[in-house]
Amino acid sequence: MHYENMTCGTFLSRPNRFIAHIEIDGKEEICHVKNTGRCRELLPRGAKVYCQRSVNPNRKTKFDLIAVQKDSLLINMDSQAPNAAVKQWLADGGLGPIAHLRPETKHGDSRFDFSFEKDGIPCFLEVKGCTLENDGICAFPDAPTERGTKHIRGLIEAKREGYGAYILFVIQMSPVKYLHPNDLTDPQFGQALREAADAGVEILAMDCKITPNTMEIQNPVAVQL
Repeated sequence: MHYENMTCGTFLSRPNRFIAHIEIDGKEEICHVKNTGRCRELLPRGAKVYCQRSVNPNRKTKFDLIAVQKDSLLINMDSQAPNAAVKQWLADGGLGPIAHLRPETKHGDSRFDFSFEKDGIPCFLEVKGCTLENDGICAFPDAPTERGTKHIRGLIEAKREGYGAYILFVIQMSPVKYLHPNDLTDPQFGQALREAADAGVEILAMDCKITPNTMEIQNPVAVQL
């Protein structure tokens, strides 16, 4: 995952989920935030951020907010980046040899991020990007997600039908210690994730090598349920 036209700035405020006020080159700019999550712990006033300058002259905002420096961690907070990184990771053999890789595949009443064939078995994989971290410990989700729980239930059903089923948490930073479900924020998601593990759904987590203009899936991370 590579970004062009990156520049550094200072976070000032976020009046709503979609925009942020960033100081860039001494000027206050209104930037599009490519993550509608709360992200409060990532964006205190004065945080160092990295933004991508748009080449579209018709856009209302000139910049997209991509990454933020949080203490020693550089965190990519672009919610579109995990799927793009996973597509490349899968194509490069992250899960070993696969065939017929396809994004956005519908099965039953669910639409999964990827489908493919592995060892002759059709498989589904759902991606969850993670940016919530405290003292090296990551948690998902950072807000209640009925949609996320529905995806897990769909994977459980697919597994029962004989499909391969995977959940991949993409931790948009490194290094970290481990990841766990955020039961305080969404106990239903945590319960569904444990049921998925019991049903044979493979639950994986990977951290990412982050620079101001790249994000690349890197190393496995332990998942503690």
